[in-house]
Amino acid sequence: MTIWLIYTYMEIFRERLKELKLEHKLNNVQLAKKIGTTGTTISRWENGSRVPNIESLKKLAIAFDVSADYLLGLED
Repeated sequence: MTIWLIYTYMEIFRERLKELKLEHKLNNVQLAKKIGTTGTTISRWENGSRVPNIESLKKLAIAFDVSADYLLGLED
């Protein structure tokens, strides 16, 4: 997988995370409490300085009732 493709998936993840937070009317701290992390971690995912591990991705998918594939841009 090329660096460009990984970057593209992470851009999609960042945008979908922001959109889902807005749809569910959650701020970083509220979402963090739902999935057992910190608001700072959510912020880092949104700004691209960190990526979620598989367990966190799973928790996000459950919290938003979407698939991990959706979060990563592998499905619409």
